[in-house]
Amino acid sequence: MDTPTSPMPLRFELVTETYPPEINGVALTVQSLHDGLIALGHDVGLVRPARPAEDTDTTPALMRVGGAPIPRYPGMRFGLPCGRRLAARWMQHRPDALYIATEGPLGWSALRAAKRLGIPVATGFHTRFDDYVGRYGAAFLSPYVFGWLRRFHNRADATLVPTRELVEQLGAQGFTKVCRLGRAVDTDRFHPRYRSDDLRASWGLAAGDLGIVHVGRIAPEKNLPLLLRCFDALKAERPGARLVLVGDGPARAALAAERSDLVFAGTLRGDALAAHFASADLFCFPSLSETFGNVTLEAMASGLPTVAFDYGAAREHLADGVHGASVPFGDEAAFLERFLQTVGSPRRAAMGAAARSAVEGLSPERVSRDFADLLTALASPMRRAA
Repeated sequence: MDTPTSPMPLRFELVTETYPPEINGVALTVQSLHDGLIALGHDVGLVRPARPAEDTDTTPALMRVGGAPIPRYPGMRFGLPCGRRLAARWMQHRPDALYIATEGPLGWSALRAAKRLGIPVATGFHTRFDDYVGRYGAAFLSPYVFGWLRRFHNRADATLVPTRELVEQLGAQGFTKVCRLGRAVDTDRFHPRYRSDDLRASWGLAAGDLGIVHVGRIAPEKNLPLLLRCFDALKAERPGARLVLVGDGPARAALAAERSDLVFAGTLRGDALAAHFASADLFCFPSLSETFGNVTLEAMASGLPTVAFDYGAAREHLADGVHGASVPFGDEAAFLERFLQTVGSPRRAAMGAAARSAVEGLSPERVSRDFADLLTALASPMRRAA
């Protein structure tokens, strides 16, 4: 897929079951890809579920479809199938290529409609649902969910994933036509200059105290017990330390009832999120269920040494001992040990500065161009045939 971005505008459509103001990695990634295509001059349509509250989204060429709440995921919805509406829309204004970001009922109906009409399709592998079901008490369903994901993506003309590691893993497990589309981070938005002494004081930190931040859903798939073990071990050595949890989720209420020593910041975006990253001293991310982990790049861009397992974004961008700690996947004892070593290291500030330098070249504009090139390459044979 080395075809360069077309000099003439093409028409693309993006289909997703999550989109801002919902805050999660998939929603924000799709929004960035959508806006990037428009900035390159392409005609871009968007299909997503309608929101129950008043919807004032003025995104050009937006199609809202029916949706329903996702159980145990407050504020998030999945799209209902609407193959006939999509087929009518695409027959009237035929896109050169589609990108389907989610594998729910809306995504499946979009894929079927596109295949019937002969429209090239790229899909995005964003979420390890096969891992999630195990963490919600239904591990026996994991192989069936993985087979469902494979069937979905293998019907597409390309499956886009964020890391070389995932290209190899999925290829070995029967996925065909897997392509890497790297991720970017807004290094102007996430920057050490947003560090705030006032914010640190509001967390209860005195001068010299350590602030540990975790950004993500407060949910079982984020491996919260290991996060708390790390914090408790640190607090035994540094009683003034604080753990700041940015995000929301089904485990928040119970955790807040059990732990009065945690700081719950809630769901944040924009300047507030940037300030919470930059005002901490280390980012601790023990999740084992990411396909990438955008928050790793955001923490590094904010100048934070980062401790994470060696996969996803950490495998691609986090050098062990240079930018923090990249721990062998699943080794929780090693994670705890490396966390304590990193947070207590006299090189901690230097690690944060090196982390910032490591991601400064990850331009969103470059990812947008790569995305446009991938879609253009899919569209080119169909355009020649037409």
